[in-house]
Amino acid sequence: MKLVFLIGSGAVGKMTVGQELMKITDLRLFHNHMAIESVIEIFGYYDGKAIQDIREAVFRNYASSSNYGMIFTYMWAFDHQDDWDYIEHVKDIFRPYGTEFYYVELIAPRDIRLARNATENRIKNKPSKADIEFSSKLLMNEEKYRLVSNEGEIPFENYLRIDNSDLSAKDAALLIKQTFDL
Repeated sequence: MKLVFLIGSGAVGKMTVGQELMKITDLRLFHNHMAIESVIEIFGYYDGKAIQDIREAVFRNYASSSNYGMIFTYMWAFDHQDDWDYIEHVKDIFRPYGTEFYYVELIAPRDIRLARNATENRIKNKPSKADIEFSSKLLMNEEKYRLVSNEGEIPFENYLRIDNSDLSAKDAALLIKQTFDL
């Protein structure tokens, strides 16, 4: 089993790169909004506990499956210990199954991410982002969290940082596949 954490700021391209990586590997994509959007649709609002419960169920069942591996997208606040602990928690679910872990951090400046915020693919897969003005305000208000790692901060093996500002999602996915031989 392989677990690829695809991390980065909002609208950096995590889901889109994950979609492309899924096309060229046997990995399956579990993007962060798969749980978020279903809870919003059912509850009529964002419920963090319900979202967490869905993720947990998916992780536990997937980890014990015979699947090749999973891509999980996540906005990691590097300056919050809770997010570091959450990554370890997810890894603890997969560890008993001999899982190999990979970490891919996508980075791009805010102006590029603001442009990506309004793409058709993003809105189609993340209906809660359809209010472009509101979701753009969220991107403009990211100073609350540090969503880009500092040089050398990620201590794990199998870590790759990609500036995908001028890189297509297909090319980023190919780079990930080749780097980690997925």
